[in-house]
Amino acid sequence: MINDIPPAVLVPIDSLTPDPANVRRHPENNLEAIKASLKRFGQQKPIVVDSTDIIRAGNGTWAAAKALGWQNIWIIKTTLAGGDAVAYAIADNRTAELAQWDSPALASQLAALDAHLQLAAGFTPEEMAGLTADMSQVSADTGDEVPLREVFEVAVECHDETDQRELYERLTQEGRKCRVLTI
Repeated sequence: MINDIPPAVLVPIDSLTPDPANVRRHPENNLEAIKASLKRFGQQKPIVVDSTDIIRAGNGTWAAAKALGWQNIWIIKTTLAGGDAVAYAIADNRTAELAQWDSPALASQLAALDAHLQLAAGFTPEEMAGLTADMSQVSADTGDEVPLREVFEVAVECHDETDQRELYERLTQEGRKCRVLTI
């Protein structure tokens, strides 16, 4: 049955093979964040491998643990194979990518943590400064900096890329903070 979850098993880290067709890259800053998390919290979820011990989900965790000198790592062995295993590997990354931060809540929670925990959560001091700056504004009345509590977003469907570009330029010229998403 598809919902039966196999038990997690501790295996030698060198017995696993990173997915040679992995479409997700792990630049140094990503690996540093994963290493900081593993150092502070340990491995809180197993990586997923197929029947041939190829990593289908958790390639970054495996690389970070290996760089930390870990000898063993927790895995779950999936029964997915072929196209299902490939699609799952992509879905594991894509579904996380589609999530969005609640920026005010994130900034508030991170601000309550010490610098070591902020790093373990994956945020550098520079990113923290950016979050703090994004979450504040200057009061028109007093000139004092006040926290920005609400962020409102609008999605606009454009006719084509030219329409998208023109709208983006017009809104940024008006002083709006914009980001372009192509779906």
